[in-house]
Amino acid sequence: MAQHDLVVRSGSVIDGTGQPAFTADVAINDGQITEIGHISGKGRREVDAEGALVTPGFVDIHTHYDGQATWSNRMSPSSHHGVTTVVMGNCGVGFAPVRPTDHDLLIELMEGVEDIPGVALSEGLSWEWESFPDYLDYLSKRQFDMDIGAQLPHAALRVYVMGQRGADREPATAEDVVEMRRLTEQAIRAGALGFTSSRTLNHRSAKGEPTPTLQAEYDELVGMASALRSAGRGVMEMISDFDDLDAEFDLLKSMVSSAGRPMSISLAQGISDHGWRKVLGKIERASDTGFAMRGQVAPRPIGILLGLTTTLSPFTTRPSFSEVAHLPLAERAAALADPARKARILSESTGHGFMRLFRLMDEGRKIWLMSDPPNYEPDPKDSLHAQAMARGQDPWSLVYDALLQDDGKALLYTPFANYAENNLDCCRDMILHKDTVMGLGDGGAHVGTICDASFITSLLTHWGRDRSRGEGIDLPTLIKCQSSDTAQAVGLTDRGTLQVGMRADVNIIDFDNLNVRLPEMVNDLPAGGARLQQRADGYQMTIVNGQPTYIDGEATDALPGRLVRKTTPDGH
Repeated sequence: MAQHDLVVRSGSVIDGTGQPAFTADVAINDGQITEIGHISGKGRREVDAEGALVTPGFVDIHTHYDGQATWSNRMSPSSHHGVTTVVMGNCGVGFAPVRPTDHDLLIELMEGVEDIPGVALSEGLSWEWESFPDYLDYLSKRQFDMDIGAQLPHAALRVYVMGQRGADREPATAEDVVEMRRLTEQAIRAGALGFTSSRTLNHRSAKGEPTPTLQAEYDELVGMASALRSAGRGVMEMISDFDDLDAEFDLLKSMVSSAGRPMSISLAQGISDHGWRKVLGKIERASDTGFAMRGQVAPRPIGILLGLTTTLSPFTTRPSFSEVAHLPLAERAAALADPARKARILSESTGHGFMRLFRLMDEGRKIWLMSDPPNYEPDPKDSLHAQAMARGQDPWSLVYDALLQDDGKALLYTPFANYAENNLDCCRDMILHKDTVMGLGDGGAHVGTICDASFITSLLTHWGRDRSRGEGIDLPTLIKCQSSDTAQAVGLTDRGTLQVGMRADVNIIDFDNLNVRLPEMVNDLPAGGARLQQRADGYQMTIVNGQPTYIDGEATDALPGRLVRKTTPDGH
């Protein structure tokens, strides 16, 4: 008679604590890990993991599945990368609380900030909720391929309480602050993992309006933070431009002091400066003096994908390109292959609204043809600009020709963060710093220009195996970064390690053959909307709550994931 639901045999276990790998069996019963070591008892299902890594399921704390979770059971692309728990509601945007009159406003905000097609959101969102607890109740009735945690988005809350005044970024009154504090505490007590806010000009609605929270003042933010102290739990996530570093950081410290709860702050290297080191220095000093603050960081560049299938190309705003942009891909590629049209497009000026992208591309010096598998630490000498210079060609002519490769399906890559020095040394420093946590993958967002939910696979392959342009990082540290560290950062203490009594979220990985695939555009959003997907090879099995959800990259019928509610006070 079987003694266990499932036994994973003879794998190289990296348990998420940071300790070295060891060979062991792992037994699972009723969704929990019940034994690790040499297991004599049999399982109803036995999995041979000899030669493979056995790791905890990965916890991704920075996603935007707020809409997708209401219409889909599968949180792809994250589910293709060993993720077993995601946290959404980041950057202050989401869909609850909401009044019926403000549906379109929240859609426009999510469309602009996170590049999710408004038509897909309009078609996919059922709006069977108003309050944030209502939204959680709705999600709690659904089944997923992984667990989902939700955070209260400040922008939605502000508009709910203040109406158009909130959208217009007017100062909150004392009465507004009291109500926002009440609703924040209500959301936390109902199971929200925390609340999030944005103070960056990079976040704008589809109409170009700054996010409602951009200029939120001290009383409002500190008032919301105090709700977490009353509830005895919850975390905060913030993003800021840090235009006035000292003043802004003092505000964030006041929030942490008022809340008595942890805060993570988005942290990345800019296009050309080292401001991130100053911010990280502030975080470190705050942490050393008792403030629970961390920088939330990424393992590779944050970059945009350019092509004929994506939202943008280097020539999007040029008139002769726009003339054929509406054509089906094959016809568009054929029209663009015409030498006369190419000459016209190259002679035309870039639209004013596109100049920021040109600056990101460093006038073409930071454009690479994406390889297969993708190289996220590309050498400057391999850029299309450098290749053109070596051949005595016009760089933009070579960029143009590259777009037409693979029948118009080729992708060009332009990093705009974490690549100011054309290497990833800054990322290594961030990953290894004691006061950082992995995040910023934005799963579910930026669907036409960015596909960074694959951050997690890149973390393992690039830093743990493939890096050739500098030092790597040992695998036990990397696994810990993406499992127990991220789980603990949002208060999920029942997962993130392979230990007896912990939740049975497990990955079995063929590490030698682990690779990120090329992104591809698929039309699977509501209303036929397009989005970038990026799969991976090497995940032999992903187990959620004791049930295999993906085998060799393909989904099973199991949907054991549920909404995670945090409803008990905890420490930090």
